[in-house]
Amino acid sequence: MTLPIRAACYVLLGLAVFIAAFRIASVPVPPAPRLGHRGAARFKALESSSLFATAEPVMRFIAGLVARLPLSRFRKKQELELMRGGNFLGLTADEFVALSLLSALAFGGTAACLTNLAGMKSSLFVPGAVLGLILPKAQLQGVIRERMKTITRGLPHSIEIAALCMGAGLDFPGAIRMLVNANRSQVDPLREEFANILEELDLGHTRKQALLGFADRVRSPAVRDFVNAVVQAEQKGNPLAKVIQVQGRMLNMRRSVAAEEAAARAGVLMIGPMVLLLGTIMLFLMGPFMVKGIGF
Repeated sequence: MTLPIRAACYVLLGLAVFIAAFRIASVPVPPAPRLGHRGAARFKALESSSLFATAEPVMRFIAGLVARLPLSRFRKKQELELMRGGNFLGLTADEFVALSLLSALAFGGTAACLTNLAGMKSSLFVPGAVLGLILPKAQLQGVIRERMKTITRGLPHSIEIAALCMGAGLDFPGAIRMLVNANRSQVDPLREEFANILEELDLGHTRKQALLGFADRVRSPAVRDFVNAVVQAEQKGNPLAKVIQVQGRMLNMRRSVAAEEAAARAGVLMIGPMVLLLGTIMLFLMGPFMVKGIGF
């Protein structure tokens, strides 16, 4: 009786593996985004990175599996973060999860192989997998911070130019379009955001909706103050050119104050390294005399 039962268990196990493999193979692979800003970012990532181009088919297959999971709230949050990162690598939310899983598998497998080659008993697969899992998230957060910093630095000068254009007779969309066309040859996150505002206005969105979308994509105090000033000026009927001009001066003043504060903090932070450097120099000069005095 033992042999027939064991054979039946093997048959059932093989059948279960076959059904699982068939179900996995029948999962539809989601199409890669090829249009719009996300499609352009995907094309640029494929052209610039051969490693990403090699891993993209596997990533899309895993994204098809992830798409079956009930993660609607997580997807919305992840889509917003990817948008704040300038459509990071042209990825969707499911593809970003798949990329994180691939990174975890690659780092974990590499750490385990290095551990075995070194003859160590303890495996580093789990720490390597955890590092690989959080690496895409950390990279995305770094892109978001750098993008926000660049937009914050360039916004005061740009809105002052927009105010001058509006004072010369252009309306608000015309002034924004002039800024976009003037920097078309440069890769500038601020120009991309202004282009997004113009696209939303062309699609029929109100100016308030387009500007609030800008503030949602770039969570910066300077952007928030600029959007609030323009929206309030539109609601109350104040002259928009004057409001934008004042807002540009305020942002420039705030940036100057922030630069002075950073310079002051730098002077304080330099005290510790200077003390250590002075102590090292004193030890280098007085060390031979101390050694002779002690008698070594």
